[in-house]
Amino acid sequence: MSESAPDKLDRLAALLRDMGSVLVCYSGGIDSALVLAVATRELGHRAIGMTAVSPSLPASEKDDAARIARAIGADHRFVNSNEIARPGYVANAPDRCFHCKTELYDIAKAKQAEWDLAFVLNGTNADDLGDYRPGLDAADNARVRSPLLEVGMSKQDVRDAARILGMEVWDKPASACLSSRIPYGQSVTPERLAQVGGLEAELKSLGFRQIRARWHDTIARIEIDLAELPQLLAPGVRDQVVAAGKRHGFRYVTVDLGGYRTGSHNEVLVGRALRLV
Repeated sequence: MSESAPDKLDRLAALLRDMGSVLVCYSGGIDSALVLAVATRELGHRAIGMTAVSPSLPASEKDDAARIARAIGADHRFVNSNEIARPGYVANAPDRCFHCKTELYDIAKAKQAEWDLAFVLNGTNADDLGDYRPGLDAADNARVRSPLLEVGMSKQDVRDAARILGMEVWDKPASACLSSRIPYGQSVTPERLAQVGGLEAELKSLGFRQIRARWHDTIARIEIDLAELPQLLAPGVRDQVVAAGKRHGFRYVTVDLGGYRTGSHNEVLVGRALRLV
């Protein structure tokens, strides 16, 4: 019989308790939020959540990170990140995430020493190992620990554990930095990040829950959960979506009939495409 989510949650708590003190690289997503919640419960003020702020972080995710941290009673701190100064990040090759995460973990290691904490942690779960994620190499290089992975927690285990703990964000949709909206080979710039970030913010204000605005020069390619597609095409709403796209500098606003899926830009990489979820 496979181990249950409650059993894995107990092992996660024991693992974090044994660490003594931790810095959690905390994005506001459900994975790192669970790590921070359990670490706070087990270690109190010896657990600190660190969120890196840069043009690639959507404003809504920054707000969510602060709100969720308050709800779990965590010590939460924002720090500035400057991955946009790294040529490998701006070039936006398939290893872009390696350069982004290297910046994050360099900052985390400095703060770990400043705050006198024993370990730096991330929110990688067991399902992430099946994806093309060069950021995992950056974590290995920096000797960042992945407690969810160490206890064998899948994404579903994480959601189940968050429900057990009463975390209202247990079913929060997946999110990713705004640079993931720009196709490989097209430079990541603050202007392009602002374009997709601004458009997505307007789309979410219309009530859409799982939606992405992918940048293709003058074209915005909208990916949306197929269950929400009829709402987007409803009279009046479609016009608002088109108008929002044009306000943010896109000449054409299109809808991808394949619907929302993680890492759709990776579909051009032979042997490296993310799973469709």
